[in-house]
Amino acid sequence: MRVQETYIAFSTIVRREIHRFLRIWLQTLLPPAITMTLYFVIFGNLIGPRIGEMGGFGYMEFIVPGLIMMSVITNSYGNVVSSFYGTKFQRHIEELLVSPVPISVVLIGYVAGGVARGLAVGLIVTCLSLFFTDLHIHNMGVTLLVVLMTAVLFSLGGIINAIFANSFDDISIIPTFVLTPLTYLGGVFYSISLLPEFWQTVSQINPILYMVNTFRYGILGVSDIDVGTAFIIISAFIVGLYSYAYYLLRIGKGIRH
Repeated sequence: MRVQETYIAFSTIVRREIHRFLRIWLQTLLPPAITMTLYFVIFGNLIGPRIGEMGGFGYMEFIVPGLIMMSVITNSYGNVVSSFYGTKFQRHIEELLVSPVPISVVLIGYVAGGVARGLAVGLIVTCLSLFFTDLHIHNMGVTLLVVLMTAVLFSLGGIINAIFANSFDDISIIPTFVLTPLTYLGGVFYSISLLPEFWQTVSQINPILYMVNTFRYGILGVSDIDVGTAFIIISAFIVGLYSYAYYLLRIGKGIRH
């Protein structure tokens, strides 16, 4: 395909994905905003004063970066897994795969849609957090880069989940039994420095820990892990998941029978 045709195919997929979640914003944008507001009220205002400071900051300040990142993770993943599986279920994806559109364009187009929703929800949650605490960005470059890379990573994860899913129930298994536990154990609500040494070591196996702490460093300037190491790990996951998703689409896994 020529560059112009490739761009048209890519932009069409992205526009469709963005229009999809904006059209049903009552289901895609409002619920996470309400959920995160409840987190701010319950954990920040009610429980926070009893906990006191954490990492040198008030508890509300400490958990805000983690809650923002949690909303980005869940919505990037959720947007792609539901959209891609819906396209597969309705057999629209076959038309794309037999067309001259490169597989990489299809893959990146869906990822871009997931990133758009993840960042949109993250922005909404950030604005809501300003009603509860003041945010002072420590490092804007780190903040923007890690949130973008995280949205890309979990959008890729959503595609892989959708490829293997054989029913709508299957697309909820990973978010429920894998993604949610890893997120809650990823340092969103606490610093791993509070854990015994053994559990600190175990926590470092959790990739979400690196994303949450890097984002917290970008906003507050504190982190339980080395930021450079975190970027290397996140980059490695992105490359690995992209390669695997591309391979699955190329062989038609879960699509061609």
